[in-house]
Amino acid sequence: MSVSGQTTIATAVLAVLFAVLPGPVTASPAAQRFVIVPAESLVTYRVHETLFRDGNRLNVAVGTTNAIKGEIAVDRAAPRSSRIGTITVDISTFRSDSARRDQAIRERWLESSRFPVAEFRPTAVQGLPAAYRDGEELRLKAVGDLTIRAVTRQVTFDFTLVLQGSTLRGTAQTTVRMTDFGFDPPSILGILRTENEIHLEFRFTARPPAP
Repeated sequence: MSVSGQTTIATAVLAVLFAVLPGPVTASPAAQRFVIVPAESLVTYRVHETLFRDGNRLNVAVGTTNAIKGEIAVDRAAPRSSRIGTITVDISTFRSDSARRDQAIRERWLESSRFPVAEFRPTAVQGLPAAYRDGEELRLKAVGDLTIRAVTRQVTFDFTLVLQGSTLRGTAQTTVRMTDFGFDPPSILGILRTENEIHLEFRFTARPPAP
């Protein structure tokens, strides 16, 4: 269950970490909009835990969801004018290998049944090139505000992006601490203890919106 709690936080953004609120991203008039395709995208959280009843075995709890929305505006002629829009994830839909853990996260630890949406709102993107060649991998840093359970903290996601024709693919990663978002790492006396840190990863595919 503890792991689940961490899971929720991560969704992160998720980090990395993910989707655009309704409305187009503000960018240059020449920019092309790419909208995240949920069916081809995945948000993952990973949390380390110690299982006391299993000989203090170390375990990694993993939860995933594709309930993600988002948008990126790409200016091929002037890449530095490109923008990453707000990213949102429905963290109440995270699923791990334990239904019991998932329920505990939604109702007790992360309270994602009350606060189902995690939001990452970029405020700065570092590393955009002056020129871009189709198929080239870009490594960027997106600094912004991550909101979980109505608590907002500044985080940095490490992005990789590849634009090939009309398809944009990428990943975003970050690590956050549960206590930074107002709750302690799940711990059940004599059963398990989870670490404070949650690793969030977002793998996505985005394409221009249908006409």
